[in-house]
Amino acid sequence: MKSLLLIAHGSRRELSNQEVRQLTDQLRIQAGTEFKQVSCAFLELAEPSIEAEIDHCVQQGCSELFILPYFLSAGRHVSEDIPQAIARKQADYPDLRVVVLPYLGASPQLVQVLLHQLNDS
Repeated sequence: MKSLLLIAHGSRRELSNQEVRQLTDQLRIQAGTEFKQVSCAFLELAEPSIEAEIDHCVQQGCSELFILPYFLSAGRHVSEDIPQAIARKQADYPDLRVVVLPYLGASPQLVQVLLHQLNDS
């Protein structure tokens, strides 16, 4: 089973975490049948944690996990913290195929999104 996991930073402000959950709901709808499961996890300050959500995905039958870091730049979280969390779980599930997608800020379409925002104002 193929799953998509959106990873965000997490916030002390619950409304910010809820925005990520709502984005995840929209991803689930837009992805259609491409992924059997679409969920989100947080690096810190909110639940579920990355490790807990990977466990959940595997328990639901996931054999192929696509991870999308919802970050704008390749800071420490993207370059170190997230890969370390994934590696810990990969050791627990050696048969799980994990594909870490480029972080959001690396998308060439981001410029178009920003220009679209500008044109809408």
